[in-house]
Amino acid sequence: MILNCTLENVGNTPMARLAIPDFPGINLFAKLEYYNPTGSVKDRAADYIIKKLFRLGEINRDTTMIESSSGNFGIALAAYCRKNNLTFIAVVDPCISPINELLIRSFGAQVVKVGDLDCNGGYLLTRIEKVKELRSTIKNSYWVNQYGNPYNAEAYYNSLGEEMCCSLDRIDYVFMGVSSGGTITGVSTKIKERFPDARVVAVDIIGSVIFGHPPQKRYIPGIGSSMVPDILKQAKIDDVVMMDEVSTIKCCHQLLDQHYIFAGGSSGSVLAAVGQYFSQHTAEAKSGKNVVAVFADRGERYINTVYNPEWYENFIQNQGHLKEM
Repeated sequence: MILNCTLENVGNTPMARLAIPDFPGINLFAKLEYYNPTGSVKDRAADYIIKKLFRLGEINRDTTMIESSSGNFGIALAAYCRKNNLTFIAVVDPCISPINELLIRSFGAQVVKVGDLDCNGGYLLTRIEKVKELRSTIKNSYWVNQYGNPYNAEAYYNSLGEEMCCSLDRIDYVFMGVSSGGTITGVSTKIKERFPDARVVAVDIIGSVIFGHPPQKRYIPGIGSSMVPDILKQAKIDDVVMMDEVSTIKCCHQLLDQHYIFAGGSSGSVLAAVGQYFSQHTAEAKSGKNVVAVFADRGERYINTVYNPEWYENFIQNQGHLKEM
């Protein structure tokens, strides 16, 4: 296959079978989303949304795209906006990793960084207020709004969800991390249409407020949120598993050491959630169920934290209660 641009190679990511010795009775398949061009599942939404907006006439070549993202979506939007000659402003916060900020800037985006904490002790609500301010002052601007834009879920319904359904004759369980909510909303809708008896398990991190838990400091990006996404109202979720960050880190290293998968933080959360869930549902773990786990991004973006031996050992020893390094 010859591409005119690497960003054309969105989707059709591989699915790998993982052998889990503790649960030999389940068939675990990992959907490896880090094979997307900029390294994460968010390429699907960035590419799909921009194409749809142009097709519907909701944006033109002079539109300024704005989004609140310090992570994968910001990187993906920066790349696909540049490909389409669109101006993009990424609203970020002080917690952004140096790698992510470098990538967003390298793809030509403008970066606006907020500094005030919101009422939940994070920056998300402050970032959104800044987005609204920019939106009101910049003519011909468009707020992508991954937390509420139905095109976000639609992207995953038509791509990731469809690919998963076509890869297996039967899907019994799907485990996915939740952050902005678009991925699980679109995928769960597609999965339930094709396999009505499948159970969709949302994986969240302790400290996230998405499913009604109290907010607290979180150290690993890419999973969880300090607000409840509007788009999640349309999701078809059967169960929720809350994971801690120590288990997340350990499972990231397990993926690398045992399966040669260099994945991001949320992938460790998802693998840990699979283990926790089937430890509590032992009958299901012995019945040959097909389980799909979505691994959202690649590990390079966590090289200063999850895969930094000094940071990792300090975090494990202190059970996550440490000062930021």
